[in-house]
Amino acid sequence: MIVLFIGDWRKLAGRGVAAVVFGLLTLLWPSITLTALVLLFGVYALVDGAMILAATLRGESETRGERGWLIVEGVSGIAAGLATFAWPGITALVLLYLIAAWAALTGGLEIATALRLRRTLRQEWLLSLAGVLSLVFAALLVMFPRTGALAITWLIGWYALVTGGLWLALAARLHRLDSSLEPRADQARHAAA
Repeated sequence: MIVLFIGDWRKLAGRGVAAVVFGLLTLLWPSITLTALVLLFGVYALVDGAMILAATLRGESETRGERGWLIVEGVSGIAAGLATFAWPGITALVLLYLIAAWAALTGGLEIATALRLRRTLRQEWLLSLAGVLSLVFAALLVMFPRTGALAITWLIGWYALVTGGLWLALAARLHRLDSSLEPRADQARHAAA
């Protein structure tokens, strides 16, 4: 059930690594040009969306109806990434609103997923916190759109870095949970045989 909503821990870790790398590049390269930032965001959103979609589409067929929102999240990430590649000359304000819309959608879906997992996973608060952070980030971008480019770059970098860290922590938790469940499943199979 957990894999259905979040995906394999390796894919979640991959999302976390992609976010951390994006955040670090943005923070370590603060004088980045707008075009480079657009392309960097495009790669990040595309990879993130593809990982969500791949993890979602690999679930069992009988649970396919419950994964609609994760498919929406994955497709929106891919669409945001492709939009940045299609229009690399996009203005800073349009990019800002594109990033804000993507972060708000992602945050809402992460919170909804965490609420559904609260009985299954003890540390679903990590996913909730990532969702809240995404919503706060989106709100800050919309409330202060005229802030200087360097401030926006730092905000985007820190958001990606912290969110990626939360995803990595959740992936580590899922890996431990997965590792503890494997011996029990083997014992049950042997007992049934």
